[in-house]
Amino acid sequence: MESRDTAKARMKYLADQIEYNSKLYYVDDAPVISDYEYDMMFRELTELEEKYPELAPENSPTKRVGGEALSKFEKVTHTVRMGSLADVFSYDEVRDYLTKTEEMLGRRPFYSVEPKIDGLSVSLMYVDGKLTVGSTRGDGITGEDVTSNIKTIKTIPLSLPDKLPLLEVRGEVYMPKKSFLRLNEKCEEDGKTPFANPRNAAAGSLRQLDPKITASRNLDIFVFNIQQIEGRHFDSHTEGLEYLRSQGFHIIDGISRESDHDKIIEKIAAIGEKRSSLSYDIDGAVIKADSLSERVAIGENTSTPKWAVAFKFPPERKPTKLLDITIQVGRTGVLTPNARFEPVRLAGTTVSKATLHNIDFIRERDIMIGDTVFVQKAGDIIPEVVSVDKSKRTGEEKIFDMPAVCPSCGEPVTRDEGEAAYRCTNPSCPAQLRRSVEHFASRHAMNIDGMGPAIIGALIEKGFIHRVSDIYYLQKEQIADLDGMGEKSAQNLCDAIENSKSAGLARVIFSLGIRNIGEKAAKTLAAFAGNIETLYNAKTEDISLLTDFGGIMAESVVNFFSHPQTKEITDALGKAGVVMTEEKTVTGDRFAGMTFVLTGTLPTMKRDEAERLIEENGGKASSSVSKKTSYVLAGEDAGSKLTKAQSLGVKIIDEEEFLKMLGD
Repeated sequence: MESRDTAKARMKYLADQIEYNSKLYYVDDAPVISDYEYDMMFRELTELEEKYPELAPENSPTKRVGGEALSKFEKVTHTVRMGSLADVFSYDEVRDYLTKTEEMLGRRPFYSVEPKIDGLSVSLMYVDGKLTVGSTRGDGITGEDVTSNIKTIKTIPLSLPDKLPLLEVRGEVYMPKKSFLRLNEKCEEDGKTPFANPRNAAAGSLRQLDPKITASRNLDIFVFNIQQIEGRHFDSHTEGLEYLRSQGFHIIDGISRESDHDKIIEKIAAIGEKRSSLSYDIDGAVIKADSLSERVAIGENTSTPKWAVAFKFPPERKPTKLLDITIQVGRTGVLTPNARFEPVRLAGTTVSKATLHNIDFIRERDIMIGDTVFVQKAGDIIPEVVSVDKSKRTGEEKIFDMPAVCPSCGEPVTRDEGEAAYRCTNPSCPAQLRRSVEHFASRHAMNIDGMGPAIIGALIEKGFIHRVSDIYYLQKEQIADLDGMGEKSAQNLCDAIENSKSAGLARVIFSLGIRNIGEKAAKTLAAFAGNIETLYNAKTEDISLLTDFGGIMAESVVNFFSHPQTKEITDALGKAGVVMTEEKTVTGDRFAGMTFVLTGTLPTMKRDEAERLIEENGGKASSSVSKKTSYVLAGEDAGSKLTKAQSLGVKIIDEEEFLKMLGD
């Protein structure tokens, strides 16, 4: 029997793990554990707190819902709390829930049984029939105003046939599976980390500052509840859903109304059987009391309703034999181990390979070639190896080691201290070259229309491209001779190459594929440098002061521009006529020699706007506070940066003082 001290220690550990993973999931959209693992931790903590209520802290993660509103959006206080649902994981638990509910009511009610969409919960507010506010759940009380992005979702009506004084509905924004696959392909093409699953892709897409980006992600929504309504009355939940459907809302198919326990179980099972064939991701089924008056009688807990429960499907895992581990070389030289296993049917498709990420992943799970491994699909889409069945080992399994040389070029590979990745040291590696050229020509880089993977592969095979700068020295005749090309196609590609020369310094920097440098960082570097030559002379300490930069990013830039091959490539680009300058807009010198750090939410200005004004007036905007910081510009909900500034004696100003300094 566990002691109180043991239980207390375990509760603290679980609470810390849940808080940490909640932030990764809800705020950062970058989970590192499966939903099932998270659910099991949450459930264990809930059970311990029920057993030892006196030990449960006031700030336990079981007492709140979701994550905090992000500071980059305006906050919205929900007039109706957006709670979460209690989870159950077996049919016996479903029956227990139904029995307890009926004992509470003194009768057997009707329930709605609905597929549970795995997405991002939002509220849609309509006043006089017009959409006025779209917001995320946040912590259930306060969410994020994402109205502009919500309006890009085509299945959300902007106005309703019935001009009711007030209607608030709740729905689940999701990303269709096909859109998710396309997005991740694009991420890999651009050298970005792919999204873990459709839910996190949807959350990240809805939280974009630029609505155009959200619009390009093809999000969708299912509306599943009326939060509040004026001008109409309904007796049941299903009646309300039919009304919403008549108003143009997207309501999920497969909702049934049942009272018999066996039939409810059958409906849940039927939803699970259709899971793999759906165009969207579901992670369970929701059972709700259908009568709205009975919901009131049943009541609610602090953060979850008693009148509903969510049945969570376990991830579909199947055993298969690991045949081999192969190596793929990426554009930055990273060697990624990939599992090759006997084909197995998962979530409606046959899979035979999955990434193993890195050698640490392999060692932590004790994976050996020849093992029987369990595989599943993350988000029902991306295959992954989750564990090993060690009971099936015969002694003939082989330990896998990372190669000492690159499998593509034969040059040595290295592993930097503190990193999991092994890298090829040869910048001319053929595997790196192909992916580097693909990235260079991609839409968000130099945007060379018509230069896709097949053409790039053919040009490299023919020996026409040895480095990215060779693109600008291609002859029309060389392109025309490629399979599938002709005079017209060759001319179109030549025109696209020529047009790309004026893309500007920021795109050139991004296209070069510097480690840890994305589009935003490339723009910051371009604005800082003004020309490519400045970057060859830049020092780590100067670059680390740039907005959202740090020591690692700064070192990546300095190391990249210290390599002789980089100079050869940029010189060749310059000779070919590629523009590698960026006009720096400086309108004054009020802030010359000054460094500002911004923290919190300003009353009227966006952070980017304030940073622009600082830089236009000769100052620098930094992401970290130090003794060298001139001013900290603080707004509402300022955090640790403000505390550090106070401890260092750095002068703190608000927006009003800042504008006075500008002379506005």
